[in-house]
Amino acid sequence: MLLRERVPPPPPAPTPTRGRIAWEIAIVLALGLGQSAVYAIVALVYRLTSEVALADQTATLNPSRSDREVFDLIYQLLGIAFALAPVLLVGYLLWSPRRPHLASLGLEGGRFGRDAGWGALLVVAIGLPGIALYLGGRALGLFVAVDPGGLGDHWWTIPVLLLAAARASIQEEVVVLGYLFARLRQAGWGVWPIIVATSVLRASYHLYQGPGAFIGNLLMGLLFGVLFARSGRLAPFLVAHFLIDAAVFVGYPWVAGMWPELFGLPTGASG
Repeated sequence: MLLRERVPPPPPAPTPTRGRIAWEIAIVLALGLGQSAVYAIVALVYRLTSEVALADQTATLNPSRSDREVFDLIYQLLGIAFALAPVLLVGYLLWSPRRPHLASLGLEGGRFGRDAGWGALLVVAIGLPGIALYLGGRALGLFVAVDPGGLGDHWWTIPVLLLAAARASIQEEVVVLGYLFARLRQAGWGVWPIIVATSVLRASYHLYQGPGAFIGNLLMGLLFGVLFARSGRLAPFLVAHFLIDAAVFVGYPWVAGMWPELFGLPTGASG
């Protein structure tokens, strides 16, 4: 009779040191949102030093990437796919062999209906004040004119815009809320320093839209951070972010056509 060898389970992975966590965070951010923040700061300096007033400039959120339709579609899909690489990286870094595998990111199964409902409520809480802030900021010259409809009118435009909204939601919330909260806690940070730091990061990579965008996204980050620290569930914020961006990307051209004096782009605006 053959004896079955009993293999002991592998030892738990050691908690990374603070230095290793710092390097890991720096690498993750350099691959995505941190890089975007640096470019956004440079873009803001460029805009503020331009001869064109800030209120007469535009920021195109989803620009066309080619004058040939099929290649524009290919480039759009490639850009969305590669932008999610940092998300795959943090999922790999925080993967747990036990279910739920991504619990440390705040991703757990079940309660999707409730999470979606909370996400929809967040849209209401953020959407209307966000519109008021944007219009007030435009009047004060704190926002550039945001043009989310840089793509041409193709059969694939709306699906690609919805994919872009999903990409923004997944990339930002998984990294800013899920990953950074988990790693900074391991590094010994308190809850409020984490909330403030992640909110400043969120606001920084929106600076290309002007100083007003920094204020608006800072407030949004603080709200998301407080609620995420209390709930520990990421799904409501994924839903809320997707719905907000989908409404902006797809609905903005219609709204601008209905109320061009409020939402329309300035004549002769520069990007």
